[in-house]
Amino acid sequence: MSAPTVVELLWGTGRKSRRGPKPSLSLEVIVGAAITLADVEGLGGVSMQRVADRLGYTKMSLYRYVPGKAELTALMLEQALGLPPDRAAAQRVPGEPCWRAELRLWTEEIFRRYRAHPWSVELSAGIRPMGPHELGWLECALASMAGIGLTGAERLDTVVVLNGHVRSLAQQSRGVGADAVEEQLLEQMAEVMTAAGDLFPEVVEALGEQAAAAPDRVDALRFGVDRILDGLEALVARRAG
Repeated sequence: MSAPTVVELLWGTGRKSRRGPKPSLSLEVIVGAAITLADVEGLGGVSMQRVADRLGYTKMSLYRYVPGKAELTALMLEQALGLPPDRAAAQRVPGEPCWRAELRLWTEEIFRRYRAHPWSVELSAGIRPMGPHELGWLECALASMAGIGLTGAERLDTVVVLNGHVRSLAQQSRGVGADAVEEQLLEQMAEVMTAAGDLFPEVVEALGEQAAAAPDRVDALRFGVDRILDGLEALVARRAG
């Protein structure tokens, strides 16, 4: 029997052999071990051999479940993203439309998933087969904008813009804590401004205010998301008027 494809593995549509002894491993266990490796060492630390060693099996035994690393990483992304948030859990600011609160929840939740598994940002780029979890995230965001006056293309573009903002911030803090990112940046810029601050007075002022406010990546996430949603809300209101 031929090896299962990525689509068959993601959607569970591959043929299952009933011959032979009951499997001692499972696809979920293999993927979980690979995720643990990636969380510690990045994607470079993941190989079929390393996963097999971690589980105490031979590399060949893993091939009964997954043909290779390409298929394994697709399953890793699917498991890392998990289910999208429940739109009903979105907390609204008084007077704002439901769709706006739901999209804010969507961006904050997917940011949390990216931060928990930084390698997922890399794996989610490009054109590739998507599993039910990843498509569920897309469905969730599109459903939040249903009936507000946007075309299908505009709703898809909105998801791209929001996800781009999330991915950018997740990549900036990749490998270190959010507080460490801000602290390192401010320390490095302080050295530069000491030497050449008189040439860049607006930079000095902005960085000084940033240091006093002690923002983190979540603040930057919400600021960007709110500005994107401001523009979207203005478009929706203009069309409704």
